[in-house]
Amino acid sequence: MTIFWILAAGLTALAVLFMLWPLLRTPTAGARPSQGQLNLEVFRRRREELDGDLAAGVLEQAQYDTALKDLERELLHDLAGGPAVAAAPPAGAGRAPILALVLALALPAGAILAYLQLGDPGIIGALAATGGAGDAAAGPADQAPPLDALVQGLAKRLETDPGNVDGWLMLGRTYFAMEQPAKALAAVEHAYQLAPGQANVLVAYAEALAANAGNNLNGRPAELIRSALEREPTNPGARWLDGMLAYQEGRFAAAAQAWQGVLDEIDPAGQDAQQIPEMTQMVAEARRRAGLPAAAAPTPAPAAEPAVPAGDEAANTGALAAGGRIQVTVALAPALAAQAAPDDTVFIFARAANGPPMPLAALRIKAADLPTTVTLDDSMAMMPAMRLSAFPAIVVGARISKRGEATPSPGDLEGQTGPLKASEGPTVAVTVDHVRP
Repeated sequence: MTIFWILAAGLTALAVLFMLWPLLRTPTAGARPSQGQLNLEVFRRRREELDGDLAAGVLEQAQYDTALKDLERELLHDLAGGPAVAAAPPAGAGRAPILALVLALALPAGAILAYLQLGDPGIIGALAATGGAGDAAAGPADQAPPLDALVQGLAKRLETDPGNVDGWLMLGRTYFAMEQPAKALAAVEHAYQLAPGQANVLVAYAEALAANAGNNLNGRPAELIRSALEREPTNPGARWLDGMLAYQEGRFAAAAQAWQGVLDEIDPAGQDAQQIPEMTQMVAEARRRAGLPAAAAPTPAPAAEPAVPAGDEAANTGALAAGGRIQVTVALAPALAAQAAPDDTVFIFARAANGPPMPLAALRIKAADLPTTVTLDDSMAMMPAMRLSAFPAIVVGARISKRGEATPSPGDLEGQTGPLKASEGPTVAVTVDHVRP
């Protein structure tokens, strides 16, 4: 901020100098010739003309002498008896210092007032706060910075602005996207300590607690959900979690009613439209288990299916069979073989490409069993509504954990496919080929 004002002051002073210099400059003495000097110059030129006429024979000597005497007489008259002409001062010379003083005061004051009215002084501090992260994450003009660089920049910014509730919530959501629920919970807890009365904070805290407890919403998460609904009964996140809680407790009719209410408010042309098919399946399952007739599902706006990455096209000719069963071939990349011990736990899972982060099906084996082929199916679902056959697009992955924990940790070996759409072939290949940061 200090550097900005120093540069602004320097540029303003330079502009003032350019404007005042012509007004304050003193005219050089003798810059304007006197009347006598002009008369002498006229005399010399006319005498040169007479000399030239005499030499050319145009004038006789007598005519020359007479003309020269007349010329000398006129010069003496002009010098002796002619009115003296003083050099007049430049027009407005007396007003120049006053005008210079006015400009010297008005120009900086006007520039400062214009900046305060039209500019944004707060952006300087914001740029300074994020400058280090921006430089670190900078890359090609058409390439977004990696997610871990954005997380580091946001965390660094929150060190200087620890009271930023939205910043802590954003950091928590980013950790969830990176499949680091423990760090996400820590970030959301900061937001909860700052704003325990905000409905969005309560919802995020309930989700974070459940994600670190096997997606169980009973206990403290349930209390947070009820508190959020008391403060903001129309909050869609709180209503959806209330439906999840009802489903886990076996109150299927209440779950279907809560979910349907949220589903009815989604704009088919909005950014949440891609979640409509999964949400519709969950409502249908809850109604079926409650013994209620099926409800008419809303028609979502057509959306393009996620493309399968080029590297997986050959192996993943089809992701999911119609019966909710998929065969997964898992292998460990040779470059990482030395980093996996035979007793390390391998988690093989499938989750919705556009839906909740909880696995739709999962299986645990040992690293010594790799490479292997396993089968994931609907019988492995954690919830009846969260089955393989209920989602049109899935992601299949495998992770080798040194700690044997289901929660991902830095240093785990992992690999996964891109989004896979349902088709005829029920086989997919996964290679564990990178280390989790």
